[in-house]
Amino acid sequence: MKQADTHQANTSQAERLPMVIFGEDWDAHPSSTQHLARELSKLHDITWVNSIGLRSPKFNKNDLFRMIKKGLALVCPDNEMKPVQSVECCDPLEKRPPKDWQPTVIDPLALPFHGNRLVRWLNQKLLRQRIFSRRRDLKNKDTILWVSLPSAANMLGKMNDCFSIYYCGDDFSALAGVDHEVMAKLEAELVNEVDLIVVASEALAQKFPAEKTLYVPHGVAEYFYEAPCGINSRDGEPVRPTDLPSSGPIAGFYGSISSWLDQPLLLSAAKQLPHWQFVLIGKVCCDVSLLKGQSNIHFLGEKSHQQLPEYVHHWQVSLLPFLDNEQIRACNPLKLREYLACGKPVVATDFPALEPYRQCVHVVEQQAFVLPEVSEQQRAKQFAEYIVRAAADLPVVDDLVLNKAGLSFVDVVSSWQDVDRMRTNTQHRMAQVHNQSWRNRALTIYNEVQRRMALV
Repeated sequence: MKQADTHQANTSQAERLPMVIFGEDWDAHPSSTQHLARELSKLHDITWVNSIGLRSPKFNKNDLFRMIKKGLALVCPDNEMKPVQSVECCDPLEKRPPKDWQPTVIDPLALPFHGNRLVRWLNQKLLRQRIFSRRRDLKNKDTILWVSLPSAANMLGKMNDCFSIYYCGDDFSALAGVDHEVMAKLEAELVNEVDLIVVASEALAQKFPAEKTLYVPHGVAEYFYEAPCGINSRDGEPVRPTDLPSSGPIAGFYGSISSWLDQPLLLSAAKQLPHWQFVLIGKVCCDVSLLKGQSNIHFLGEKSHQQLPEYVHHWQVSLLPFLDNEQIRACNPLKLREYLACGKPVVATDFPALEPYRQCVHVVEQQAFVLPEVSEQQRAKQFAEYIVRAAADLPVVDDLVLNKAGLSFVDVVSSWQDVDRMRTNTQHRMAQVHNQSWRNRALTIYNEVQRRMALV
């Protein structure tokens, strides 16, 4: 089923029920599930259960740190906060500041060995007991159960749930750091049992039964539509973040710096454009030694999601330099629409989720040369060239015409009218996502749940 933006919730078909969400860790970088939960918080009392993992732990520093952190959260649960009470209003998801709400967050007591049936049975008992001990008021209430991770499949029917949702934002069969075989079996259980499957990309929609699948692309947080302001502004104009490079144009990327990032492509572009500064914002989750030695590549670390528009505002080009693999072919990255909402030019490697936006994104095509090394050289050259052209912000269609005519953008920019025409590109990019807020995405899901519940 195709997603359509919806601006008004239908609350007449079912009561507003409390919702229990099994998702990622709430204090991690905001995921699509977290954005949707925030927007749904005025329609449902949200209880959020932190991740119970997607694989068995290994004996390494990262897994040890994670286990210690979760263990401390279990014995020190004082940070679990109650949500703001639901408020009746004509438009139930009106815009609000991004930091004024938090769900009831529960750190789970569970063993991360999901392939063992006995452990799964024990986890089911432990999780149910822990959730109802923290939220005693849910014991005698019907709930809506939302599962974003297949590892929570065994909670279906155990939370007084009268309606269940599987929210699939990733292809878990291709996701790194996952017990693929185990998660595939658990996902199959979810697909068979839940009332509604919500997917974030058309590629994911092809995996599931059409009659119970709703395609809802990722949305955009409201603050990306606006000029950055507030704590880091002066006279309505955003102050330049102090850790941004101070000289030269900037090509920027934010998000998880993981194995799907095309590091050789970035390195080649940085070498070809030594006067450019390449900025990477986010948690480093893989070996980046290939990039560390390049003087014009900068790692700025993690930033809050609300800070990101301030950085995008001060760079010239936004980047999506992904490898071509199964995970990327199934993804629908949040940052694509956020980049467009900020209005800045985007240069990207090719992947299916770009399809609706190709006319306003500079896309590096997959080359079909006989020798792989020649193909990579050509892609790297094209990537660097597109960064420079995107910074000039010449319309993509004009750029193609100029190439065929043997002209450059300098040959056709002769007046302020030409400059004004280029400025319209920013408005065009923003217009591509103007009605794709997380608020509209949440309302689409909400109304579909009400429709299906009314049919039961």
